[in-house]
Amino acid sequence: MAVHVPFRLLLMHRLVTVCSSSQRHIKHRDMLFKVSKIRKEVRSFSIACVKCNNKEADSSDCSHLRTESTSRRALLSRSRRSLSPLERISSLLPQDALSPEVMQLREQEPDEDTNIQLSVRHSTQEESGHNMSVNEVNPETFRAEDAEAEANTASLHHDERQAWPTLPGESLLTFGELLIAEYRKKRRVEFRKMFQLQTGVRLQSSWGTIPHDDMAGQPAGRFLKTSRGVPIFIRRASLEDYVLYMKRGPAIAYPKDAATMLMMMDVTEGDCVLESGSGSGAMSLFLSRAVGSKGSVLSVEVREDHHRRAVSNYKRWRASWSVRRGQEWPDNVQFHYADLCTASSLLAGRGFHAVALDLINPHLALPTVIPHLHPGAVCAVYLANITQVIDLLEGLRCSSLPLLCERIIEVPSREWLVAPALRKDGRYCTRSAPILAEEPRQQDDTSDEPDKEELSTEEDPDPGFGSIPYIARPHPEQMSHTAFLVKMRKRVQ
Repeated sequence: MAVHVPFRLLLMHRLVTVCSSSQRHIKHRDMLFKVSKIRKEVRSFSIACVKCNNKEADSSDCSHLRTESTSRRALLSRSRRSLSPLERISSLLPQDALSPEVMQLREQEPDEDTNIQLSVRHSTQEESGHNMSVNEVNPETFRAEDAEAEANTASLHHDERQAWPTLPGESLLTFGELLIAEYRKKRRVEFRKMFQLQTGVRLQSSWGTIPHDDMAGQPAGRFLKTSRGVPIFIRRASLEDYVLYMKRGPAIAYPKDAATMLMMMDVTEGDCVLESGSGSGAMSLFLSRAVGSKGSVLSVEVREDHHRRAVSNYKRWRASWSVRRGQEWPDNVQFHYADLCTASSLLAGRGFHAVALDLINPHLALPTVIPHLHPGAVCAVYLANITQVIDLLEGLRCSSLPLLCERIIEVPSREWLVAPALRKDGRYCTRSAPILAEEPRQQDDTSDEPDKEELSTEEDPDPGFGSIPYIARPHPEQMSHTAFLVKMRKRVQ
């Protein structure tokens, strides 16, 4: 039986065939796009308005088209997907001429396996309010991920806690101690911070956070991971660390200079020392430890703000020490707010085994100080400029004080970088053995031996002793000039 097919329907049949192959191509392309962590809402919509001859179809599609038009209006400023061949060609033809099969292909509900899918990919958020695009970063999600990472880190630290074996006199970290957090990367200190261990506080850094509660109960000198998984080295703060990182008013006497001054003055336990120029309290702390509980230090400061800062730093160190060691730091420093040049009543009836001066014009205070210094004892002066040293010596010459200037020194400090030599790929460099001048045959036979040995050494993750060359050079970052130290000794006239 012959069937008469209109030319328009024959053309539509070919369009359906072409678009079906295009749909299969797009389906396989979209199946390759997968996101493992963030769920995407997949939606599809038509581009042109469709009018059907069937009234029931018109009424059923009315609400659907309104929803699609609303969605399209929200995406006018966004990037649109490219139209399929079926949509392009059918939009050029009169809508009344479209066959029911073509309209069904355009209007049918999307199926996950057989229909054209449109993924939300350009940071668009639909009216439902819970979509997230691939290229958009939601800060709430990252905050949730950081909180989850911190919780996992806290649980990990909690699980790692155990009954740590302690040596005699050793104690675990407790609240109230002063600690140092360090992070080193490529032989360089990237982060160093002094802080006090407190309940409910977090150590903040650019590499993540560590709760203080996770540090308590841990042994000192251990690596703890931050919320981002970066290992931070936690240790107790020494007196040198505290002096360098405590709050300052004026410049401090650096530990290298303070140690040299203590050696100059030969300060021992039980001595009575006079200090003028308390500053931030650095030299007062070193003197306090040197004289011990049997000695005493008299510290005089002419500025009230410096006096308060020195007292505050001294009390803070004593409080941390008592928590750390379970015993009190000797309360052997007496701070006075006064001018040493006019403080004869403060020094009346007292004698000193040593004197440490950190003043702008120390030669003005020497006539008041020297009568109270024991014969043969040392007066050490801390001066920042060489012109101050000249003024001091000129003051000694004019005043005829019983003092001998024994030494004027500067304490240099030069850091070195000594580490195994590494290649760019992170492997150790190897020593190249020289080729001995022997017979040609023997040289040819043994010429490959150093290469074989080098290869075997490179493959060995832990080469033997003496097989790795080292680099040794001064560190590029050095400490600059700090002060000149003048040693003067009292003589008997």
